[in-house]
Amino acid sequence: MLAADKASTALGIEPVELRDGYALLRMTVAENMINGHGIAHGGYVFLLADSAFACACNRAGSVTVAATAEIDFIRPVHEGDELVAEAVERTRFGRSGIYDITVRRGTEIVAEFRGRSRTLRA
Repeated sequence: MLAADKASTALGIEPVELRDGYALLRMTVAENMINGHGIAHGGYVFLLADSAFACACNRAGSVTVAATAEIDFIRPVHEGDELVAEAVERTRFGRSGIYDITVRRGTEIVAEFRGRSRTLRA
């Protein structure tokens, strides 16, 4: 699924580890991701977290999408920062699921994201 994700690919997002209910993705903040305040636009941090969320909640043979998601920006991110987003499944119930995604720069947490998924019927 990630290989076919043109938005993530265009931003240089790379998988580090993928398995059912878990994903670890990496992205380096590029010059074109910087906003008028000289820090990374929050939308790019959200997109990295959302891509990790998608990888964690999609299993072979299923199509799972976001029902809702929210993010807390904790620290500013700068050009050249290498970010990793770690997505962990908290629970699945019926066709729904809850996932927590932590975005880090090294060991420092820069954002926390929570996503709720919905698996579509065939």
